[in-house]
Amino acid sequence: MKLPSFFEEDRIEVDASLDRLMPAETAPPPSIHQAMRYSVFAGGKRIRPILCLETARIFDSNVAPAHHPACAIEFIHTYSLIHDDLPALDNDDLRRGKPTSHKKFGEAAAILAGDALLTLAFETIAGTPVDAVRRVAMLTEISAAAGTINGMVGGQVADLEAAGKRILPEVLEYIHRSKTAALIRASITSGALCAGASPENVARLRNFGESLGLLFQVTDDILDVEETSAALGKTAGKDAAQQKATYPAVHGLERSHQIASDLAAKAIAELSPYDERASRLREIAQYLVQRRA
Repeated sequence: MKLPSFFEEDRIEVDASLDRLMPAETAPPPSIHQAMRYSVFAGGKRIRPILCLETARIFDSNVAPAHHPACAIEFIHTYSLIHDDLPALDNDDLRRGKPTSHKKFGEAAAILAGDALLTLAFETIAGTPVDAVRRVAMLTEISAAAGTINGMVGGQVADLEAAGKRILPEVLEYIHRSKTAALIRASITSGALCAGASPENVARLRNFGESLGLLFQVTDDILDVEETSAALGKTAGKDAAQQKATYPAVHGLERSHQIASDLAAKAIAELSPYDERASRLREIAQYLVQRRA
């Protein structure tokens, strides 16, 4: 399935905002800013920031303020990829079809580029042109999703500790909900919060984000088995080679495909109150369950 038609328009807008919110390559010290920009602009579909913008669009036609949390989440996501690829973690040479940051700039620069992007993310959220209550709510949501308690870092730790071990399905789900789904959920809830959604709507969209985020990682696990490195833009088969905890490893491929389909249906059901306003979010969910790269 191809990306939804509106994706390219959103992606261009997101890239323009990322460029505007990042230091210029020539800003001193230029070496760190070159490394940061290399990884941010190395490619990628921008699914997380686009989810933020399209959620905000449900509640407000003016999504300009939501570009701040959208870009902040992309900075956090990119920092996590830079650090994931380091020799001490996944030890990968390829990301988005290009040499990984530490291969291009060296390990020290890659570590610092990741640190700088994480820091820039919170500066970006703080600069969102909405009232302070909304800024604090977004900051709380996004920082928790990136942290250790049911957040990205906690999930990454659990993922490392599970490598090479037989784990229960509920442990696998915890890893994926924390490692990947938490930041995708925050992309959605921060868009709703930025646009002034009610607590009830934020809660409903949090449920949508939980299912969509887990769907994203289950599909990623499947693609690591079924697709080539050229199609993925990263090393295929890496999960199996490193004996990572994945859905195909625990459930098998056929059951993993069914779980992904069930998660898509569950996510889409949460959008029923929004009718056509949520049509783009529905398209994204349908794309994620059918994507091939």
